[in-house]
Order: sequence, then C-alpha cells, then structure tokens
Amino acid sequence: MANEEQVKNWRRHFHEYPELSFEEFDTSAFVAARLEEMGCGVKRNVGGTGVIGLLDTKRPGPVIAFRADMDALPILEDANMRFPSKNIGVMHACGHDAHMAILLGLANVLTKCVDDTSGVIKFIFQPGEEANGGARCVIDAGALEDPTVDAIFALHMVPDLTSGTIGVRSGYMTATDDEVIIRVNGISAPS
Repeated sequence: MANEEQVKNWRRHFHEYPELSFEEFDTSAFVAARLEEMGCGVKRNVGGTGVIGLLDTKRPGPVIAFRADMDALPILEDANMRFPSKNIGVMHACGHDAHMAILLGLANVLTKCVDDTSGVIKFIFQPGEEANGGARCVIDAGALEDPTVDAIFALHMVPDLTSGTIGVRSGYMTATDDEVIIRVNGISAPS
C-alpha cells in the first residue's frame, strides 16, 4: 500500500502543476528525477520534452515498453479539489496526471523486483498528445529503438468504469482527431 500512497501523491503533484503540449519542462524534470531515484537509466529531451526510463535486467528477454502522456489542456479548472491547478488556465482534464503517476508507480514496483524479471523495460513519457504529434516526435527520436521494442502498452482513464476495474482490448482503443482536406476539381454542370 505504500506504493498506492506514493502514486496518489505523484498524481496530485502533476495535477497541481500542469503544462501544455511540448512545454512539459518541469513535468519532465520531475519524472526524470523520480526514475533516476528508482535506479532507471534516463533519456531526457526525447522528441522535445519526452522522457524514457530504462530498466535493463541484464538477462535475455523481450523489450517491453509502457507509455504515458504528459501534457495538459488550456482549460480553466473549475473544480473544488484539495489539489487544484496552480497554473491558471491550464489543467489535467483528460487523466494524464493519473497516467504519469501510474506509470511511475509501475516503474517503482518493477525496479524493486528486477531480479525476478528478464529483458528490458522502457517507461516512455510522451509530450504533446493533446496537440497531436507528440507520439511521432518520440518515435522519430528513437524511443522504440536501441533496443528495439517488441511490444508497447498504454492506458487511459475511463470514467465509465468502476474504480478498481480494468478494461482491455486488443488493437486500437481510442482515436485522435485529424484534419482531412478534400479538393474536388472538375467542370460544373449547367443549372
């Protein structure tokens, strides 16, 4: 239960200090410091403000990655919380504060049982999910290489599920927004 309290405290910290897409400077520094304290190798400034924690067991096995998004939204928080956003006009309204805290909690657990695991585990903290493009930035910066990732997992908060419930699905689960521009060239018909 000690890890549960720590995860709650991290989530509250992230909620109090949200940062917009590709401006996650303090968030990145906080995440990197916690990963280093746990004994992970850390790569900073991945695809901008991204952070990768690396847990190498020194035993052969798969390379598994876990990913969390870090950015907040440009929204004025209007909630009565004990730990409200201190950055006026910016808030974690989509659960990224919880995503980061959960991934740090996972890293904390796995670093303590490294002797019981094999392979390499990557903890990827991705910037710019809300602005779109953050995933491409960290991928282009080599987040899935050196060593090459065999499988990657992520999570997202789902308010419809009862607390303590986990929903899983193979393949894509959520979608993003994109723009599609269609130009039609031709000759108009007489009216």
